[in-house]
Formats: sequence, C-alpha cells, structure tokens
Amino acid sequence: MTGRFEIVDTPLAGLKLLHRRRMGDDRGWLERLFCADELASAGWVWPIAQINRTLTVNKGTVRGMHFQHPPHEEAKLVTCLRGEVLDVAVDLRKNSPTYLGWHGEILSGKNAASLLIPPGFAHGFQTLTSDVEMFYVHSAPYAPQAEDGVRADDPAIAIAWPLEIAERSERDRNFSLVEEREAK
Repeated sequence: MTGRFEIVDTPLAGLKLLHRRRMGDDRGWLERLFCADELASAGWVWPIAQINRTLTVNKGTVRGMHFQHPPHEEAKLVTCLRGEVLDVAVDLRKNSPTYLGWHGEILSGKNAASLLIPPGFAHGFQTLTSDVEMFYVHSAPYAPQAEDGVRADDPAIAIAWPLEIAERSERDRNFSLVEEREAK
C-alpha cells in the first residue's frame, strides 16, 4: 500500500491495478481518485491533459478497444464510479513479449479499483450492469487525426467477454482486424 493506493502488477508490463483505500465513518467515506505523487510509484509520470466521464446505459455494451497513434499516444487512469464493468487493456507494443495479449479487471462503483493503462495499449470495457458511469484521466488530449482502435471481437486477440456483446458503436464494429493491419 502506497499512501491511499495499493498498486498491483498485472501480467502485462506497465499495466497496473490500483486499489484505493477509503477513509470513512458513519457519515460516509472519502477516496482519492488521483494523486500525482502517490501514482508516480505506479508509473504515472505524465501531466493530466484531459478528464472524461461517460455513461453507458445498457448491460452487455462494449466500448472500445481505443487508442491514439504516436505522437498522441496516451496513458489512462480508468475508474468505474457506478455499476460494474470488465475493463480490458490490449498490449499493442510490437516489441513487447506480450504483444496482442490482453488483461481484464472488474471495476465497479463498490470495489474502489482503477486500471492504470500506459501508452501503447488499446482500452475498452464491457458493462456488466446497466447505467455504468466511468471516469477517465488522460495524459494527452484527444487528437481525432490519431484516434484508432482494434476490434473487440478480433480472433487474434480473443478477449473472453463475460456476456454476449449487446451493443457497440458503428465505429467500434468497423475497426480493422489485426490480420488486416499487419498485412498493410
């Protein structure tokens, strides 16, 4: 435990699971969502460029798998504020021994967990409940010319989504397969 965060390594180098320590009493609790000094030990060394919040209405929805190309690549600190998701990161670093490997963690409004995703990873999630609110801290601003993604159902990655995919955006359904990208 580092201050208010327990930092856990995952099987993918640089990808960290963070457990936040809640401080509370009979009135309720407080938890720290971000602290640059404490998160530096987990690898967060970037300035905060953007903070986003999303709402996903329907259970089974998949958002992702999104990333930005260099020089606009970004780190993300992802937290579920309400509901529950399987949050997934895919290693897209071609020189990595875990290239195309994925790792998922359950994040929820109750479990006080976050995923710290370094640059070079695609990110997405599947809602396991309805009315899910997510909170994202980004190290780089959104750059539409650099945005991209990989398909959440790409057989080369083979993410084991816990539910049948109920909804995806048209953009997310139309990302290229890894096989198509590597053929270019």
